[in-house]
Amino acid sequence: MAGLSPSRALLAIAFLGIAAVGVALVSQHVFGMQPCPWCVLQRLIFLVIALLALVGAFVGGIVRALLAALTLLLALAGVAAALHQHFVASKSQSCNLTLADRIVSGLGLDSALPPVFQVTASCADAAVDLLGVPYHLWGLALYLLIALGTLGVLQASRR
Repeated sequence: MAGLSPSRALLAIAFLGIAAVGVALVSQHVFGMQPCPWCVLQRLIFLVIALLALVGAFVGGIVRALLAALTLLLALAGVAAALHQHFVASKSQSCNLTLADRIVSGLGLDSALPPVFQVTASCADAAVDLLGVPYHLWGLALYLLIALGTLGVLQASRR
C-alpha cells in the first residue's frame, strides 16, 4: 500500500477485511468449506479491522493514528490466531471451549448472525487447502499485509 495516502490505505485495508470475509462466506455457503471456531474468530477480527480502518479513513489526526494502532494490534491478533490454528488447532479433533469458541459464543455472534459466525466444523475438519495452501495461511498472509499497510499509515501520521 506504498504510495497511497493514509485515507486510501485505510480504505484499502477496510476493503481487504471485508473481501476476506466475503471469500470465506462464499467458500462456506457455495463450496461447503465449514468453519471452525478459529475460522470464525478470524472473520470477526477481519470485520473489526475493516470497521476501524473505514472510520480511520474519514477522520484525521490523533483519532486516525489511534484507530490505525488498534487496527495494527488486531492484525497482529489475527496473525496469532492464524498461527495457532495452523500449529495447534488444525491438529485437534475438538476446539470446543477454546479461546476462539469462548469469544464467539460469549459475544453471542453465533446466535445473532449464524450464516457468518456459526461454528459448523471441528478444527481438524476445517483444515482445508485453497490452491494447495492451507486456508488459514491465506488469512495469515492477509493479516501481515494489513499490518504492513497500517504501519505505513502510522508512519505517515508521525510526519
